[in-house]
Amino acid sequence: MKKNKHIAVVGGGLVGSMLSVYLAKRGYRVSVFERRSDMRKHSGDAGRSINLALSNRGIKSLEEIGLAEQLKQASVPMRGRMMHDVNGKLTFQPYGKEGQFINSVSRSELNKVLMTQAEKNGVTFFFDHRCVGVDLKETTLSLLSDGRTIHEQFDNIIGADGAFSSVRGTMQITERFDYSQDYIDHGYKEFTIPAGTGGEFLMEKNALHIWPRESYMLIALPNPDGSFTCTLFFPFEGTPSFNSLSNPNDFFGFFKETFPDAIPLMPSLLQELKENPTSSLLTIRCYPWTIQNTLLIGDAAHGIVPFYGQGMNAGFEDCRILNNLLNEFGDDWDTIVPAFQQSRKPDTDAIATLALANFIEMRDLVADADFLLRKKIEAKLHELFPDRWIPLYSMVTFHENIRYSDALKTGLKQQQIMDKVMKTPGIETTWQALDFQQLVRQIEEA
Repeated sequence: MKKNKHIAVVGGGLVGSMLSVYLAKRGYRVSVFERRSDMRKHSGDAGRSINLALSNRGIKSLEEIGLAEQLKQASVPMRGRMMHDVNGKLTFQPYGKEGQFINSVSRSELNKVLMTQAEKNGVTFFFDHRCVGVDLKETTLSLLSDGRTIHEQFDNIIGADGAFSSVRGTMQITERFDYSQDYIDHGYKEFTIPAGTGGEFLMEKNALHIWPRESYMLIALPNPDGSFTCTLFFPFEGTPSFNSLSNPNDFFGFFKETFPDAIPLMPSLLQELKENPTSSLLTIRCYPWTIQNTLLIGDAAHGIVPFYGQGMNAGFEDCRILNNLLNEFGDDWDTIVPAFQQSRKPDTDAIATLALANFIEMRDLVADADFLLRKKIEAKLHELFPDRWIPLYSMVTFHENIRYSDALKTGLKQQQIMDKVMKTPGIETTWQALDFQQLVRQIEEA
């Protein structure tokens, strides 16, 4: 039966390619339709990659389709944040306990590996095929290719075509479909720190570098070739902003003053200022994710900003959870699809909230003395009671069996407790004498 069931996946990006592997391994006939050309033959989207932070949730999915070890070897471990102040002074903040790290991976390289793995499992890719419509009643795709429109019918259609999903666009004009998109006031632009003349890293290799400057920030993630992909998150309007610094020479002067230790490492800064696009960031929420035999997944259902490094990981987790439901309910799609959206929606709403909050933490708080003391106290609590007090970042990043929604609830309880602790007179010098066991009990009694 499964071999006769033909499933169309719209979008050959990370989530679409990952999902197609899962489905093909189950015996389905899978066709993936991608509007772009085959990135393994043609490069594109320069300056729009935002290197990705692969963490435990994403790794677990990669393990299930047999790619985890290959991709770990093509990534760079990041054990914490390396903070750069305006004078170039460095401060390192570990992400978790010793041995815990996230992995910097190239979006395009990861996508290429997933596509190739999908084809090995029998998936057929149709590149340069743009989805221009979906007949939800007939489960039919309208696809534009080579200047002509073709119509194909399937048993199921899955929209994995990103934040600006064409499949979701059709759903949006149906009755009782909730949809919202919220742009933040900041956009981003990419830059490069090349490797040294001998291919060496010019900054600490195993860290995510951050230049926090309150209302904006620069970050840099390492690449296996010794380079770093840098991203400036910066307001569109106001002073300073992309708008007020539209002249490349003015922007260069601002960069030199604000990120002085980065400037000597960025020989192509002026060229990249002119050539790389300025892109926007948004959060997308919608419901339902399914109408008839058409389902949304990944960013098409729940696009988020990149500040928790969980967009890709959440999309990969979607694929794993959908596959688990296929196992649980014996490939009964009529049961599985409603169960998937009802189970997953609270978690994707939670990570959207967390991602927005983490932007404020990264740009404003990571250099704040009270924030650093708070993190030190939480680390001590985790050291003393590793299973009873897990910091929010660790719950999200390193504990793939904790749901995002549960992490958010627990994190809010911990925040309330820590807010009271931080008001203790003289906490800067007396924190080690706190009754840590009593603090942990408050979590369990809340």
